[in-house]
Amino acid sequence: MSTVTQHKRNRLEIWRDVIFALFTREIRTGFNDKFGLSWAIVNPVVFIVVLSFIRGILNGPYTHTLPTFLFMSVGILFIQSFLKTLQTCATSVRRNKALYAFRQVQPISAVIASALFEILAKIFTASAIVAIMYFLGLELQMDNGLLFIASFFLLFLLAAALGLLFGIIELFVREIGKVREMASRPLFFISASFFSLQDIPREFWPYLNWNPILHAIELTRYSLMPSYGLEGVSLGYLAGSVLVTLFAALAVYFISWKQAISR
Repeated sequence: MSTVTQHKRNRLEIWRDVIFALFTREIRTGFNDKFGLSWAIVNPVVFIVVLSFIRGILNGPYTHTLPTFLFMSVGILFIQSFLKTLQTCATSVRRNKALYAFRQVQPISAVIASALFEILAKIFTASAIVAIMYFLGLELQMDNGLLFIASFFLLFLLAAALGLLFGIIELFVREIGKVREMASRPLFFISASFFSLQDIPREFWPYLNWNPILHAIELTRYSLMPSYGLEGVSLGYLAGSVLVTLFAALAVYFISWKQAISR
């Protein structure tokens, strides 16, 4: 008589499977329109091309030694990634509330799945930008790949942590979502997406470089070409900001997530 051995999954395996299931669900719901994945790539690429053309007319083909198209690509891609990840992660907590009836599904799993989906979409977008630069014969180099990767993922981690924090708070006070949207709009204009910190007089730097998104964008530009310069920004400040935000978000989450989903 044959015996069937049953494998009992541990908590880590269950959590992994839940995140994967939510991730695939995000892919299906995120690309269920007519354009699908192509629209998630075409939309930011067109925006970057138009703004690069305008900046190129004003400043020429190079901006602080970086090709203007590459300069604008980093700025627009990073700020759009941050804002979209923040919005998606924050709304995913409430959007998946019906699934919390299953004991294995928790809000943090929904946030992680949403962040992974946004990373996937932006990797495709970045690949499209690199392909465009190659076919246009534009100069593309990367001097410090580790700094590029660190800045990229620290920015996503910051957005996901803030998304988790806002998502939990919004379950208690729904109007916080409107505050989040209003507070995030100015970030598009003060995060060095259109300009460089070097374009601003030094006496105004303290009013801008408190923003960790600006540090991530400027550090990424520096990682591509060291001649761009590294004044006014710091990887330590960016990492410290992310750690503090992540700690605060996880503290609020572990204290209140059970009460939050029961509301």
